[in-house]
Amino acid sequence: MRFWKYLTLLPFFLASAQAQPAEDLLMNQAREAWRKRDVAALNRLAEQAQQQQHLLAPWVDYWRQFARLPAAQVPELEAFYQRWPGSYVEDRLRNDWLLELGRRQDWPAFAADYPRFRMDDDRDVHCHALRAERALGRPLKEGADAKPFKERALAAWLAQREADEACHALAKDLLEAKVFGADELRRKLNASAETGRGKAFTQTLELLRKPEAKMLQGAYDDPARHLRLKPVVSGRWQQEAAAVALVRLAASNPEGARDHLEGRWAKALAPALAQWAWAQGGRQAALRQQEDAADWFRRALALKASASEWSEETLAWAARAALRAKGGAGDWELLRQVVQAMPEAQRQDPAWAYWHAQARYRAAPEGEAGEPARREARATLVKLAAPLHFYGQLAAEEMGLRLALPAAPAALSPAERQAAAQHPGLTRALRLIELGMRGEGVREWNFSLRGMAERELLAAAQRACEAQVWDRCINTSEKTTQQIDLAQRYPMPFREQLVERARAAGLHPADPYGLIRQESRFIQDARSGVGASGLMQLMPATAKWTARKLGLAYNPQRINDMDMNLRLGMGYLRMVLDDFGGALPLAAAAYNAGPGRPRRWREGGELDAAAWAESIPFSETRDYVKKVLANATVYARLMGEPQASLRERLGQRIGPRPTTAPTSNQDLP
Repeated sequence: MRFWKYLTLLPFFLASAQAQPAEDLLMNQAREAWRKRDVAALNRLAEQAQQQQHLLAPWVDYWRQFARLPAAQVPELEAFYQRWPGSYVEDRLRNDWLLELGRRQDWPAFAADYPRFRMDDDRDVHCHALRAERALGRPLKEGADAKPFKERALAAWLAQREADEACHALAKDLLEAKVFGADELRRKLNASAETGRGKAFTQTLELLRKPEAKMLQGAYDDPARHLRLKPVVSGRWQQEAAAVALVRLAASNPEGARDHLEGRWAKALAPALAQWAWAQGGRQAALRQQEDAADWFRRALALKASASEWSEETLAWAARAALRAKGGAGDWELLRQVVQAMPEAQRQDPAWAYWHAQARYRAAPEGEAGEPARREARATLVKLAAPLHFYGQLAAEEMGLRLALPAAPAALSPAERQAAAQHPGLTRALRLIELGMRGEGVREWNFSLRGMAERELLAAAQRACEAQVWDRCINTSEKTTQQIDLAQRYPMPFREQLVERARAAGLHPADPYGLIRQESRFIQDARSGVGASGLMQLMPATAKWTARKLGLAYNPQRINDMDMNLRLGMGYLRMVLDDFGGALPLAAAAYNAGPGRPRRWREGGELDAAAWAESIPFSETRDYVKKVLANATVYARLMGEPQASLRERLGQRIGPRPTTAPTSNQDLP
């Protein structure tokens, strides 16, 4: 709970050297040498691992080679590739080597290696590839020139949200060559300003002349002062600086920014910049769930400038503001306009497909004139209906459909099982995870899945399930689209104990199953980046408080003990549910983000419960609540309740705490 982001296991278990298998001892030594960047030790251990044909020899070799990349030359990289062809570490080192070649600006060597880069998911490498393409006068990969070079370069630069060297150098080259101009520079500055990425903003200013850069930096750093001292805006960069100042002021003081926009700045800014400032003020107001958030976006759209350059995040917050508008009744016409302004891929996201259908239906004229729009909306909901995800379940129930759960696929054949059992990448991944190197193991596993057909994915998932590596079991099975094995996707490990503890806490067992699937993926010793532990991801302070409330003797060392973790987690969930009147969406939000936040988020007008879930300000908690409820609905059906309903768990409306409800339990951590 509490902003669970990146799953890691507890630190690598260090047993005595006498109790360890020799191969474990070698890996321990190699990891320590890697941590110290001890090249001599890594050389020795890599040779030893290869001589022993150690399962994880590729990793020791990778650490050795990475440690000397700054001095490396092409032949030794080629030799490494030949030693471990097709493996994750081959492609991982190619990624690192391409970054090094980009730093060296060795474009011929870069161009020779880049077409073999299979992951190709590093934004810095993308920018180096564009620099190489321009330097050599040709695309580096077949099909890379499907879009114009300028369009691809701008997309790569805008996608790199942090300060970086590769994409910054690309932009500098293109500005000097006049491929990029003031418009591209403005888009990058605006993207950094609206997300508060100060380092990226400052780095981009290096591409401007010093007077303009100084003015814009002042607008970013002290927007109130800039707006007070700059009564006249005539030139392009003076206009940009004023808009940046308004956007940055809105991040801390939306009302102050609104006063400026309605005052002397109302006609001073170009329509596109004024629209951007209004939209960003709306984004900040929506994040704060202010009643006037939708009005900001209405004012922005009224300026008649194109909303096509709004970021996807801004458009999403405009849609959420529309859902909460008019005291919770929703501004359906605004929502329809906003979703239609989204890029196609965003518009097809199940969330916005669902809400766009609702908006078309509710904004349609009454009577026969509105029937085509309503018919189209109903068709969209029928198409979206599906039994396994939040908006699919919601759409199905909205249309009165009782969709069957997917039938089990044909049993895996011995040959399919054997192929998965003998897959070297999967084997290495499981061994890495077994040794406590979960991050490395997950990356090796995911790389190994690339290009697998559905039956191969099912066999790989089954291998993980049988090894009780439940996160790989679930995540791998979720990659299939036609053959769906619910036993893999929604496993029920520890069923007897979990059901017993759930019932003792007065919980429906499907609800903690849905929560645990999202929290820890059933990894008993999971530990989050903020210190939450075990199946139910308990924070130490929460575990201690709950144990005291339940009258249990608490020992911090037992937080990962399955029975203790279940007792405490379910006890806490029960108390949170009670505090929120049995409302599972509020309780799930409290479990993830702490109870204080959903108490604030429920204030204001009464909302449809699905709209309330979609408008949760924190993206992690918003995703969490929707997945926990959808998970729980599937688990209830798998546990013998074919009529289980998402809406039943979600509820109809969420609003302020009823005046007749007991006083909120302010002691809940």
